[in-house]
Amino acid sequence: MTFEEQLEEYQRIIGDVSFPTVKKWKEAHPAGKVVGMFPVYTPYELAHAAGMLPVGLYGAGGMVEIDHADSRIQSFVCSIARSTLELGLRELTKDFDVLWFTSICDVARNLSGVWETNFPKQAVRYIHYPQNMGSPAARTHYRAELRELVTMLEDAGGRKITDDAIRKSIALYNEQRRLCAEVYEIKRNAPWILSTYEAYVLIRVGTLMPVEDHIPILRSAIASIGERKRPPRDFVRVILEGSFCEQPPLELLKVLEESGCAIADDDLLLHTRWFTGEVPEDGDPLGALASAYIDTTRYSSVRHYGPRSRKAEFLKKIREQNVDGVIFAAPKFCEPALLDYVLFKDELEKAGIAYLGFEYEEKMGVFESIRTQAETFVESVMFFS
Repeated sequence: MTFEEQLEEYQRIIGDVSFPTVKKWKEAHPAGKVVGMFPVYTPYELAHAAGMLPVGLYGAGGMVEIDHADSRIQSFVCSIARSTLELGLRELTKDFDVLWFTSICDVARNLSGVWETNFPKQAVRYIHYPQNMGSPAARTHYRAELRELVTMLEDAGGRKITDDAIRKSIALYNEQRRLCAEVYEIKRNAPWILSTYEAYVLIRVGTLMPVEDHIPILRSAIASIGERKRPPRDFVRVILEGSFCEQPPLELLKVLEESGCAIADDDLLLHTRWFTGEVPEDGDPLGALASAYIDTTRYSSVRHYGPRSRKAEFLKKIREQNVDGVIFAAPKFCEPALLDYVLFKDELEKAGIAYLGFEYEEKMGVFESIRTQAETFVESVMFFS
């Protein structure tokens, strides 16, 4: 099977809301437990150390109509929350034993409560991340939170999770992060060899399978990418910002790249690139994960930085990537992304950096307006900067 054929197969898996990889894993592990994890970042290592399958929950991607969820959650919240709940109400997540929701916004907080009410047989946990990173108590708080997550998994799985098991899981996920970083380095430096769309498919499929299966996929893909013979082309280098939780339609990524945008960096699928360095594989594993979250986490709109300026962190990212402009792609009703857009666009105007902003949702099917905007943006950068 060629690399392109493999990408088509991975895209099919991503688009199948019946979670075929989860069903396959369940068949091979009849007593095994599955942990569904809401974006942006969740400690996959803990579920893996428990012998469970951690699975990313990124909504339905526009593959289902919202027929039931609107009776239980507001219709004016983001698509990912509504469609994730719709998957549950259609019993498409019945193979999930545990669900973790994260403290990224009020909608995620409320969704955890709605889920717990509607699916009492599934164990649900809302993860409280530290908010005041400058406080000495932040590290202690998050380690205690991780300890409670471990206890929850032990209760669900009926087995003890050892520190050694967590260390081994950390080592595996460090390897996955290294390979994902290599994929991003290729598409950053040679976007004509590997597009953001292709890189996204490679990484996203890993949220639906054991990490042991994803690592060889990444290694094989990196080797195949190196054999591609594609001529360079002119691009406008941009950063894609605002898509940290609800993921944009794959077609939207294609449209941006076809319009002449080389996406040097983005905030898609942050769970694989959440840490700027490796998590230590020795010592206290929960302490290592807690310290990594406090000290070596990359910039995100849904992570608090204490006294550090959000604007300064954003501008630093732009300078480091040496880009020509920024594309703000925010999901409809996403308060963190839309609030940051107001904050950041003023800074970009002061700095004379070009930017384009628009909203999207899972059910988008027509992209011509965005294509026109992107093409106009590219032309303005290329010919009038």
